[in-house]
Amino acid sequence: MLDNPQISDEDYDALLRELLDLEEAHPELRTPDSPTQRVGGTPAAGLPPYVHARPMLSLANAFEPAELAAFDARVRKLGAISGDIAYTCELKIDGLAVSLRYDDGRLTAGGTRGDGTTGEEITANLRTIKSIPLALRDASGAPPRHIDVRGEAYLRKSDFATLNERREELGLRPFENPRNTAAGGLRQKDPQAAARRRLSFYAYAVGEIDMREPPRTQWELLEYLRGLGFRVNEHARRVGSIDEVVAFIAAFEEQRESLDYEIDGVVVKVDDLALQTRLGSVGKDPRWAIAYKFRAREVRTKLLAIEVNVGRTGTLNPYAVLEPVRVGGVTVSSATLHNQEYIRSNDIRAGDVVTVIRAGDVIPRVVGPVLELRTGSPPEWTMPTTCPVCGADVDFPEGEAMARCTNATCPAQLVERVRHFASRGAMDIEGVGDQLSAALVESGLVHDASDLYQLNLENLLSLPRMAEKSASNVLAAIAGSKTRGLARVLYGLGIRMVGSQNAAILAGDFGSIEALAAATESDLVQSDGIGDEIARSVVLFFAQEPNRAMIARLTDAGVDMTAPKRERAPAGALAGKTLVLTGTLPTLTRDEASELIVAAGGKVTGSVSKKTDYVVAGEEAGTKLTKAEQLGIPILDESGLRRLLNGT
Repeated sequence: MLDNPQISDEDYDALLRELLDLEEAHPELRTPDSPTQRVGGTPAAGLPPYVHARPMLSLANAFEPAELAAFDARVRKLGAISGDIAYTCELKIDGLAVSLRYDDGRLTAGGTRGDGTTGEEITANLRTIKSIPLALRDASGAPPRHIDVRGEAYLRKSDFATLNERREELGLRPFENPRNTAAGGLRQKDPQAAARRRLSFYAYAVGEIDMREPPRTQWELLEYLRGLGFRVNEHARRVGSIDEVVAFIAAFEEQRESLDYEIDGVVVKVDDLALQTRLGSVGKDPRWAIAYKFRAREVRTKLLAIEVNVGRTGTLNPYAVLEPVRVGGVTVSSATLHNQEYIRSNDIRAGDVVTVIRAGDVIPRVVGPVLELRTGSPPEWTMPTTCPVCGADVDFPEGEAMARCTNATCPAQLVERVRHFASRGAMDIEGVGDQLSAALVESGLVHDASDLYQLNLENLLSLPRMAEKSASNVLAAIAGSKTRGLARVLYGLGIRMVGSQNAAILAGDFGSIEALAAATESDLVQSDGIGDEIARSVVLFFAQEPNRAMIARLTDAGVDMTAPKRERAPAGALAGKTLVLTGTLPTLTRDEASELIVAAGGKVTGSVSKKTDYVVAGEEAGTKLTKAEQLGIPILDESGLRRLLNGT
């Protein structure tokens, strides 16, 4: 609903590409909810779901002509074609992808792309877009009995300027850019508010179509859509080779500023629809299309200062304070600087004239200084050693780019800390999720996780939308969480590098929170699987006075922070055994299963190898199960795991 992305398209594309490479190298890490297996985002809350008859696929990206040549080579190889291939080139309009359903020629429903399978139903808002026909025409006869038309809803630059002029006249804050304004307009619950955005629409594809002789090529399909009454982008062109594709892209990268709408690239599609069907798709990406992304826009301005904010998970994020400058139609006064290594490797210093880009035309980023314009010898910037919000020590993990605040009570990360503490894998306090965690922090009732145990019925009833029964259930869940034990508490505290498995190991080896807090790095590395970095992180956490004070308050509240202490040498039914978990078990979460295995002396790893003793497989098990079968490794279900734990 906010349509306010926190990272740029360019940064997102780079991270997605890195994830794709990682999953290619390690298929066992790929999960069904990985961004590589999904399209777009999850549907927004508050709008009815819209289920697509056929998935609305996303597109792989290309950034260089060489990547287009590689795409062409793959198409020819998979299609067993020796000569040139015809492509349709379409401008990549910067808006919101939507789907329109027509039955017997009339618009009956419409929705956003969402996750590709289910989006948000926004039919009433789509009806306000004048370039979307409410009834189809067909010069050749009756329109198809049923057709799903896909396209882009967008806001023209001229309409965007007019809209902002009116907002300024009314004393309202102007919108930032056309794309987010269009997306936000379509997600309005009031169709009249959506109509005031004056959106436009271009059609470019179909999902399902019920007709005797459908179009045979993408070019014919665009002409057919135009004949039905849709606006089709006037600059689309059918070309005869990938070289002509490259020439088309180069021409429009130069012309983009002259258009009355934002574009961020060109979509290239195999023209032959039968060939498209043969090529199919892999994951979320069709093999027959690719999106070429234009270079980011850039300007120069002065870097006034480098400041730091603290993210919800404790990361320290440097950002640039800039002399305001217009870039891509937006005034920019701050920009991301990623991390200290990025600043130093690019030799960025306060006082420099710097180059700023709006990557993906959304989030500004400092690329680097214009060295020939540097005056004097400005000092190198260094990350502060104490948190700018709470003053706690900053952790600089070896080999990691991000620095982190070590204070579990830091106000900047408190909402996320409380939510994590109450999560199912930690203290399992049902009812304390994202919304209630935020409400408790914003109301001042909770200043750290220990305050959860000081809440009463009166406190909770003072919060918005909190009824007496719900409040009573939350209080009962909080009381019940006191007996979870040390391993769950350790995981819930959010100590860097201490996940559920390491928490279980430390709990079993030290037996109490007091013993763990007093342990040295040398003591900690004696535990199986606890290395130098984990040991340093644990010691640093307990060295912070606010963390120790919070633990004392948890003790006073009656939270059990002890565990049965085991011998250092592995003992139990799974002593010395290595297990791998895959899929969803009937009654155990992955964290709970890991905890049981570790408590029995076993070890849980993330990948299957010849050294794996057992694989525990649940529903929707992935490639780990396949690899286990190939290697002949024993496979257990949940019942088998429980029998093994019981020594039967």
